[in-house]
Amino acid sequence: MSIPDMLPGPEREKRSLRRQGIYLLPNSFTLAALFAGFYAVVQAMNHNFEYAAIAIFVAMILDGMDGRVARLTHSQSAFGAEFDSLSDMVSFGVAPALVMYEWQLRGLGKLGWMVAFIYCASAALRLARFNTMIGVVDKRWFIGLPSPAAAALVAGLVWNSLDYGFDTLPHLNWLALVFTAFAGLSMVTNVRFWSFKEIHLRRKVPFFALLVLVLGFLLLVASPPLVLFGFFVCYGLSGYVGALLRRFKHSRSAQA
Repeated sequence: MSIPDMLPGPEREKRSLRRQGIYLLPNSFTLAALFAGFYAVVQAMNHNFEYAAIAIFVAMILDGMDGRVARLTHSQSAFGAEFDSLSDMVSFGVAPALVMYEWQLRGLGKLGWMVAFIYCASAALRLARFNTMIGVVDKRWFIGLPSPAAAALVAGLVWNSLDYGFDTLPHLNWLALVFTAFAGLSMVTNVRFWSFKEIHLRRKVPFFALLVLVLGFLLLVASPPLVLFGFFVCYGLSGYVGALLRRFKHSRSAQA
């Protein structure tokens, strides 16, 4: 008999309630991320595209917190993992596709909604593949662009265009089409992207790293949409640049 079973009835119930409270904590972040994705869809339908784009970035922050909270409180569960995937599908699959379609792709007719669907379907495939490859691939890398990063490319283009007045530029709809297709197809490629899981906050770092962190915070405060969008554009290209460099090194070693 386990220790919880040996406790008196009221004590056992209190312990069960406390344990449910711990499990509620990470799932509340997931639920908040789901709400942010749903809010982005609603705002896109009302043509409030800047609010919709910001909501997707808020969902990204909340999505990054739920897993960490679960690990810190030792409250990981199969339910939480499944709930997180469903939330990601709404926030980083359906919401960005609908926002981009309502913002620029609707005017392109069939081609517009086809590309929006390609992005949405790619997000679903990316999440399904990620769930089946947990514990199989190297944790240092993601296979395919992560869905939050893909959503950041789409939402970042919307946010920057509206914030800096670029939404009146000619042929912006074709640029939006290219970004949406690139983000969607990048999720289902076999290109590796760095997962950042090698970064440990408890490990000692050089003093210069703190200065870089301060500079990054200052840039982020000065222009959040531009800095975030620039970071995710560089991250989206980094996988392909790394793949080209590895292929170049492989060809040189084969010729040697």
